[in-house]
Amino acid sequence: MDKQIKKADRFDWTLTLLLFLFFLVSCAAIYSAQASGQYGGKNFLVMHIFWYCLGAAIISVAIFIDSYQYKRLSWYLYGFGLILLIAVYAAPESIAPVRNGAKSWFIIKGIGQIQPSEFVKTFLILALSRVIITHQEKHLEKTLKTDFLLLLKLGITTAVPLGLIMLQPDLGTGLVILSILTGLILISGISWKIIIPIYSAGASFGALIFYLVLIKPEFLEKYLHVQTYQFNRIYAWLDPNNHATDSSYHLLKSIRAIGSGLITGKGFGNREVYIPEAHTDFIFSVIGEEYGFVGGSIVVGLFFLLIYHLIKTSLETKDPFNTYVCTGIISVITFHVFQNIGMTIQVLPITGIPLPFISYGGSSLMGNMFAMGLIYSIRYHHKTYLFSSENSLSQ
Repeated sequence: MDKQIKKADRFDWTLTLLLFLFFLVSCAAIYSAQASGQYGGKNFLVMHIFWYCLGAAIISVAIFIDSYQYKRLSWYLYGFGLILLIAVYAAPESIAPVRNGAKSWFIIKGIGQIQPSEFVKTFLILALSRVIITHQEKHLEKTLKTDFLLLLKLGITTAVPLGLIMLQPDLGTGLVILSILTGLILISGISWKIIIPIYSAGASFGALIFYLVLIKPEFLEKYLHVQTYQFNRIYAWLDPNNHATDSSYHLLKSIRAIGSGLITGKGFGNREVYIPEAHTDFIFSVIGEEYGFVGGSIVVGLFFLLIYHLIKTSLETKDPFNTYVCTGIISVITFHVFQNIGMTIQVLPITGIPLPFISYGGSSLMGNMFAMGLIYSIRYHHKTYLFSSENSLSQ
């Protein structure tokens, strides 16, 4: 009985409550979004519930694997992720078709689309965390040379999957990969004497690219093989009214929908603004129209509580590997939320990035649930109690 009580105490009930609330919000939003005429009566809600159940099964397995095992498995999972990315790029279009200019999905009959890059995010987090831990164990005395070496290791480890993802091309996921690298570099212990010049150079390069997009897009097309539709998203973001019939169509519809929701919204199912793909990337527009500023604020508040809980977990664990894993997951969730919500209100350019746990999409949801499984595992095996020096209850 005592053992059962201890196990119950070690289970992350707070995260379970948050995921359940996300489940309820997503079901309501997707049910309303699928009522649009564009879907021909398809029932996305049933599949969404199925993906959530499958995600719960993934968590139920992930929770019983401790950090030591994840550390051992990290390179195997990383390698498996690279194989998937190579396979989706090399596969014939009958298996991996080109959609919206990108070759990012496998089509599996009876299941639907599977996007390998959604799983690679978490695999990369584990691999980068392993790289940092191994490096720190080998180089106990920190110098600028060892910090440069660690930065090089992290860069190479990230560059391989990033390059494969950009070949698809998938700029949105590529930016998520960079956010993971950025977050882990910041807490890896690398000297700020290295970080500040590197990040300054990165910001300058980004500004140069932005300038070229606006002034000389043909240069990027010719030498960097960037697709034209990605430029159009920038133009539509800066001047949506002049691209109302093409690139900025989604943006203008989204702004109109959210704006028309006012403070309390129009009510469940009372949508008036038609938004293509409302059940996926623009699910927040549905929430904003039906539940207004209040409903949107509640959703943002839920994400704030989730990120706060993840930060709290990263601070409580005394295993550095777990801290790095938590940081990588925080980076992913934070970037997704800011980018997805930001693009629906014209704060950021439109990219194909879903809203975590709410947008419809099996790959995205399962990838995020696997990441949450890592958090469950950390809390289950390494929860710290007040007035106790014990930080591992699994021993």
